[in-house]
Amino acid sequence: MNYKIVADSASNVFSLDDVAFSCVPLKIICGDNEYVDTPELDLAAMLQNLKTTKQKSSTSCPNVYDWMQSFEGADHIFAVCITGNLSGSYAAAEQAKDLYLQDHPEAKIHVINTLTAGPEMRLIVEKLQQLILKGMSFEYIVQAIKVYATHTHLTFCLQSLTNLARNGRVSPAIAKITSMLGIRLVGRASDVGTLEPFGKIRGEAKTLEAMLKEMISRGFKGGLVRISHCLNLEAANTFKQMILDKFQNCDVRIEPCSALCSFYAEIGGMLVGYESL
Repeated sequence: MNYKIVADSASNVFSLDDVAFSCVPLKIICGDNEYVDTPELDLAAMLQNLKTTKQKSSTSCPNVYDWMQSFEGADHIFAVCITGNLSGSYAAAEQAKDLYLQDHPEAKIHVINTLTAGPEMRLIVEKLQQLILKGMSFEYIVQAIKVYATHTHLTFCLQSLTNLARNGRVSPAIAKITSMLGIRLVGRASDVGTLEPFGKIRGEAKTLEAMLKEMISRGFKGGLVRISHCLNLEAANTFKQMILDKFQNCDVRIEPCSALCSFYAEIGGMLVGYESL
């Protein structure tokens, strides 16, 4: 069996050791500029443009052809997609699966609507990698990853809602008031794959405390944690230490947000994927 994991770039995963892997990039459109979410992108330039522009900004998902190309070279494929409630990436991957199987009837493809984004998607990719390297069958992995995904979660904090407002996710009035008052929005990925705010908090310390409290309330007991930040490494390190102070043997890793996650998180934002095993 020739396995391959394919993920769209909302996962923040661009390479993987020991298992065949492809990343299908999303795009960020800001006025006349189009930014392709790859490691080569000048992220600082994109963020500066988004910060200063008065033009409309939006995102664009991979198309069916992009997904079909990414499936090439394998006969057992797992496609990991950002929540279908934020993007058409999942729908495109499902269409690509049907078309690919017409020409490759021997192949097996499992498309995963993760109902999340960023570091929670990374956890799912890492679990797939682990199961493949253990030599598990395709059918076993499909069932195991469905169960695992019920034990992963995402919490986040945002210092700015400008891009969400421009993209129609929140009202411009709320975005403006939040910025003026220095309020940070704290939320989670809901069970149906939407971004669900649960608090509006002033101050970094209280924000991080609320995020850790949220994790524990959802069953976190010291499993894997993946933190993605948008130009806010100091807060990410502080949060990592808060977790380790309470759960000494916890595996916590920090990485910068990709372009797509930076678009939603904005400067100062942070996304945290974690297990509740």
